[in-house]
Amino acid sequence: MQKSIGLTGGIGSGKTTIANYLASLGIPVYIADDAGKKVMQQQEIIKAIQQKFGSDIVKENQLNRARLAEIVFNNPDRLKELNAIVHPAVRKDYKKWLAEHTDAPFLVYESAILFESGSYKDFDYVITITAPLEVRVSRVLQRDDTEREQVMKRINAQWTDDQRVSKSDFVIENIDIDLAKSEINKILKIL
Repeated sequence: MQKSIGLTGGIGSGKTTIANYLASLGIPVYIADDAGKKVMQQQEIIKAIQQKFGSDIVKENQLNRARLAEIVFNNPDRLKELNAIVHPAVRKDYKKWLAEHTDAPFLVYESAILFESGSYKDFDYVITITAPLEVRVSRVLQRDDTEREQVMKRINAQWTDDQRVSKSDFVIENIDIDLAKSEINKILKIL
């Protein structure tokens, strides 16, 4: 019987690195953030976002993602409005993806907001990836063209590690990637 795994962790925890490792093992992995970026390029989604957030959010039929992030990460209500547009489109895309992977023993759905969105309930198991705050901030600063203040706003808009851990089946601290991979291998053997 196929087992579904929700994979989550805060920004900079290294959950995408772990997701990529799982994919390298031949396990189908759906990365919700990538899917969200993809659906946000669809004209009907762009129009819905423009109607909700104003005409200056779109330039040459493309979303001004930096401006949109500035709005939603400074206002939880606005973030909910954006999620109400994007999440249904991602769910539809995920259902299509699921239909293409019916023969795999495991499926992994990676999302930073697995708990915030309530979608954790859809999975047999949840794995949370954690890392110390300063490690997370450092990773994001190296990865993204941003400033510490912006990273902290994004971190503060998400659940804390303690909140995630309390609802998870497995927890991996991702400071050393080789140790984290070893922990993933142990979990896969258990499952």
